[in-house]
Amino acid sequence: MSERANASVIPFKVDEEQEEGELDQGSAQNPEQNPAERLHMSEAMRMAEAIVFASAEPVSEKQLAARLPDGINIALAMVELQQIYARRGVNLVRVGDAWAFRTAGDLAFLMSRDTVQQRKLSRAALEVLAIIAYHQPVTRAEIEDIRGVETSKGTLDTLLETEWVRMRGRRKTPGRPVTYGTTETFLDHFALEEIRDLPGMEELKGAGLLSGRMPSNFSIPLPPADADVLSEDEDPLTDIDLEELGLLTPRVTED
Repeated sequence: MSERANASVIPFKVDEEQEEGELDQGSAQNPEQNPAERLHMSEAMRMAEAIVFASAEPVSEKQLAARLPDGINIALAMVELQQIYARRGVNLVRVGDAWAFRTAGDLAFLMSRDTVQQRKLSRAALEVLAIIAYHQPVTRAEIEDIRGVETSKGTLDTLLETEWVRMRGRRKTPGRPVTYGTTETFLDHFALEEIRDLPGMEELKGAGLLSGRMPSNFSIPLPPADADVLSEDEDPLTDIDLEELGLLTPRVTED
């Protein structure tokens, strides 16, 4: 979904003094801050850099706040750190409410030999994934209604195994069907900062994924602003629900 991989490499020259003192003399040097505040922010940025670098998964701002000194503006520190890495071989990218280091998009070709070949999803799985991404929260019955065909349990199981899709909750309707949505792993894989960064109709047409002669009443739904927040017609999954769905080992009670 990202076009960064097609970007060309643009040579640039970095001043030696700037390169040596980039972290301490970068955007953290706010003229409105006194020297002590600038030093405090620079040290916090170094700490945040180490935490994100050492983590195998994206690190949320909440996790950073728990480990950095009190009084640090986490959002500002991460944005400034992101600017420092903007022209480097690795970039600091936002994934939902989390941060991670990723290879610069224009250098992705260097990693092609080391990429693990993943099994391609079937057409059915791709269709279901697209429906979940744009229509979430959505139930299996709603997916089948949109596709017009029955969706096998194996297709949903495959998407759950990739960790791109998760069970969100239960719909407040008879039968209390499970609702599905995307995950932070989905955002990370497709280089999306948030779910609303999914391509719109014009972008999909431009990429040849939609016909230019769509019905006049055809539209693409706008995903929720925060995919982690349950909607008004959803109930959260309880331990009992997880046991019924086989996601939690039943508790053994003594007689």
